[in-house]
Amino acid sequence: MRIDVRYFSKNGGTKKLAEAIASAVGAEAKTVDAKLEKYADVVFLGSSVYGGKPDPAVTKFISENAKNIGKIVVFGSACTGKSTYPAIKSAAAGQAVKTAEMFFQCKGQFLFFNKNRPNDQDCAAAADFAKKQIKILGVT
Repeated sequence: MRIDVRYFSKNGGTKKLAEAIASAVGAEAKTVDAKLEKYADVVFLGSSVYGGKPDPAVTKFISENAKNIGKIVVFGSACTGKSTYPAIKSAAAGQAVKTAEMFFQCKGQFLFFNKNRPNDQDCAAAADFAKKQIKILGVT
């Protein structure tokens, strides 16, 4: 089974989480700008919250790559703690793509709020989450 990790990050926080997840599941973290060339059973998809929702590049990635996505597992960081999960799940459903029931979310830095987040502990928690999701989803 194939696992892919994609993310959108303006200030690097979600990128750090993506790299931790990719390392944990034996994949490479790539931005949502890179097209899925092959079918992926699981796509870990990360974004922060921008204006209450994921960046449009994330939903564009879903619509342009839907035929190559088995299931999306959402992760991200945000200053407010709000998750992009509902918006990503809705966008995926609109493309007939399934979304895992669990998602990973941690604090993210914005201006002077949540300085240095995500931190090493957040990245370790994201990696643990990813490993658990792989087991739950039966991906080997």
